Amino acid sequence: TGYYGDGLNAIIVFAACFLPDSSRTDYNYVMENLFLYVISTLELMVAEDYMIVYLNGATPRRRMPGLGWMKKCYQMIDRRLRKNLKSFIIVHPSWFIRTILAVTRPFISSKFSSKIQYVNTLAELREMIPMEYVHIPDSIVKYDEEKCIKRRMRTSCLSNDPEMTSVEQE
Repeated sequence: TGYYGDGLNAIIVFAACFLPDSSRTDYNYVMENLFLYVISTLELMVAEDYMIVYLNGATPRRRMPGLGWMKKCYQMIDRRLRKNLKSFIIVHPSWFIRTILAVTRPFISSKFSSKIQYVNTLAELREMIPMEYVHIPDSIVKYDEEKCIKRRMRTSCLSNDPEMTSVEQE
């Protein structure tokens, strides 16, 4: 959790890589209680506008929340909390997340849909929000660094960079 703006509005950081594994026998119970904890925390913290930063990187598929759970979360969030949500930023969106949101878009309000933003790197996130009050887990930082290295290598290979060509041949 962090803050932004002069009024110190809340930034809620949600790292999916720390969610429980779906193979747990008590998975539904844990996820239900996690949701209740998140909602009660939001209700205590949020008096004004706020944003949610959803860190999707470094999350194995078996730890990603299911569509049913996300739908239930959305439906149970109090109208005031939905209204005060300034933006919902998804960092390192996977194909799976993009697909779920595309499929569910007709069923969620256009106001909420317009608040969803995709961010591919932590550098892009830094351009959007002040990071001095936001803690990013080490596993996400490492994931971001590895992804950026791969992206630079691909870009270099595509541009036929002579240095990359010589490195690849070694």
